[in-house]
Amino acid sequence: MSTTGSTASQALQQESVELALDGMTCAACATRIERSLNRLPGVSAAVNFATETAQVQFDPAQCSVDALLNGVEKAGYQAQVQASGTLVDHAPAWQRARREFVVALLFTAPLWLEMVAMLVGRHGLVPGWLQWLLATPVQLWSGWRFYQGAWHALRGGAANMDVLVTLGTSMAYLWSAWVVSTGGSHHLHLYFEASATVITLILLGKLLEARAKTKTAAALTALVGLQPQQAWVERDGQLQSVPVASLSPGDHFVVRPGDSVPVDGEVVRGESSIDESMLTGEAMPVVKRQGERLYAATLNGNGRLDCVATGTGRKTLLAGIIRLVAQAQGSKAPVQALADQVSAVFVPVVVGLALLTFSGWLLVADVEQAMVNAVAVLVIACPCALGLATPTALMVGIGRAARAGILIRNAVALELAGRMRRLLMDKTGTLTEGHPQVLSLHPVGGVSIAQLVQIAASLEAGSSHPLAQAVLLRAQADTLALQPVSNAHAVPGKGSEAVLDGQRYRIGSPAYLVESGVPFDNVAMEALRATGSTLIGVARESQFLGWLAIADPIRSNAAEAVARLQAAGIEVVMISGDHVVTARAVASQLGITQVLAGVLPADKAAEVARQRVQGGESTMVVGMVGDGINDAPALAAADVSFAMAGGSGIAIDAADVTLMRGDLLTLPDAIDLSRQTIAKIRQNLFFAFIYNILGIPLAAFGLLSPVLAGAAMAASSVSVVLNALLLNRWRPKVYVLSEGKAAPKINPKEIP
Repeated sequence: MSTTGSTASQALQQESVELALDGMTCAACATRIERSLNRLPGVSAAVNFATETAQVQFDPAQCSVDALLNGVEKAGYQAQVQASGTLVDHAPAWQRARREFVVALLFTAPLWLEMVAMLVGRHGLVPGWLQWLLATPVQLWSGWRFYQGAWHALRGGAANMDVLVTLGTSMAYLWSAWVVSTGGSHHLHLYFEASATVITLILLGKLLEARAKTKTAAALTALVGLQPQQAWVERDGQLQSVPVASLSPGDHFVVRPGDSVPVDGEVVRGESSIDESMLTGEAMPVVKRQGERLYAATLNGNGRLDCVATGTGRKTLLAGIIRLVAQAQGSKAPVQALADQVSAVFVPVVVGLALLTFSGWLLVADVEQAMVNAVAVLVIACPCALGLATPTALMVGIGRAARAGILIRNAVALELAGRMRRLLMDKTGTLTEGHPQVLSLHPVGGVSIAQLVQIAASLEAGSSHPLAQAVLLRAQADTLALQPVSNAHAVPGKGSEAVLDGQRYRIGSPAYLVESGVPFDNVAMEALRATGSTLIGVARESQFLGWLAIADPIRSNAAEAVARLQAAGIEVVMISGDHVVTARAVASQLGITQVLAGVLPADKAAEVARQRVQGGESTMVVGMVGDGINDAPALAAADVSFAMAGGSGIAIDAADVTLMRGDLLTLPDAIDLSRQTIAKIRQNLFFAFIYNILGIPLAAFGLLSPVLAGAAMAASSVSVVLNALLLNRWRPKVYVLSEGKAAPKINPKEIP
């Protein structure tokens, strides 16, 4: 009992703070800061590399905020307290990365002439002094960030990719500078082009990383902009506009017809339909009555609603979505993780071998010979091919994917897409078209289909309700003229009635017709509803005239895409904010057996996490495909996420892969290409390291001069590039759907 009380007391004493971090260059930096903070008494910290923040919970009785800041500084970085949820502007970091890369590229390009000449057995095409002049700004200005990162890593007692890059490029640069300065350039080789190329290629990766962070921040800013800035309140019988920021929980406000809901609230009086598609993704409006909840930034229909605020500021559902996107975006492993792990072992081994080589040769030869052999070890270990391995395959793969309508953000997305075994697919706007249409008509009592549509459209004329718009579009498609009506009266959330040719007509939901005393066949109605359609009934006086079945139609190629995904060994799960009947009806037509219905945005992100451990596989890679704002948290939380190009910009910015054509068939293509690209990256890493493994012992025993070491480096780079270029042979597969299974056509044609 006392233990439980003590635990509860400690929980109550916990405080939280968000720290803005500066100086991180890789995932190892984030891990180092996190480890440093968690060593402090009473502290639990989680560092987000993408957003460059740390979420820290601490016991103020054991640790202070100043101690947290000092802990970060001791790890070699800087930190400051910031307001929780503050959006970080990554634009300056992206501009810096762009400047560094552009300068490096401009000065490195002429040095590639020397690299090409070396491959054909020629040396000195570019004078040594000019090579030195070109390589210096690349090494000391563009590459300065690697020296900083290496210093931070070494202070923390680790060796990351920055240490490896700094060591290899510095030795190549310093050796070459020594050769030029001593006039030995005629018989000793220069390695300026190797050091500059490594730095330039890795800076390209830094540029892509910085741009991804900038896009993330832009997505969050766009989400913030969705919330209205003004709200209406009633004072002394008059409506007055007040800033949304002035509202607090418990305050009363009014939502006029056509306005956005300013804050989360509860309906006190009135009835109207609310378009919640930006939150739930469901195209059909939701009727709101007294006692029901409203959410900020959703759109009101034709009725007035008197409400009381239940959530304002950071307590709204929209604000929660923003936090979810920000947190989940940074939870993904960065590209450098594997390279840093390799470097932690590789760097000490190479340094040790170089020192051992130098010491050993001092016993049997002069200092110059010992230095030449030691430098040969470091040169052959210089990660030139390692720097090329991922970027070349990535660039070729991304370029080939772009021509097939697939935009891939980074190497992490490529790797995880290939390993994905479960995919959550949003319904509305992804598997379906995303807007309601009249799918079927069921007239009774001798009324024709044309008459039923004409009457319904005449009654719905002037309404902005999505269901009414679907009816009007059907009448327009059938070239039916609208008839004049009089004494029109709308019943919010239910339907409307009007006088046509001297008789009173009604149109609306089954419940509205029942309330109006209109009899109809309940069995037939339930059969139609079971298909997942929304039913609108039409009546003349008390005579029922028929049903219009309205639904969001399934995409024409959705079933084929699902079949292809399943054929690739991926378990497909449909997730939707829609009700169970509609969701299951759509899933049954697509061959999807697992359905998650009535899921709100925050729950979608939680569902992604739950799906990872379902079935006992804690490491299962889970993907998500969606198109709307409501999907953004789940897209960001998924291991790999896909967005439809026709969807919202928020979804596209939150996703790892964008299907530019809005064609679901490009989704299995993206997965196939990712598997082949990752295979090339692994092959490239093999080529990058095999030369090191074979060359380092030869260099250590004096059997490989720095000139041959440089040639080996060049050969490994050529091998990597040529292997990556083989990805250009990849072609999207053209499939036909046969008996519910995806099978490739004979002689598939290329889709450019």
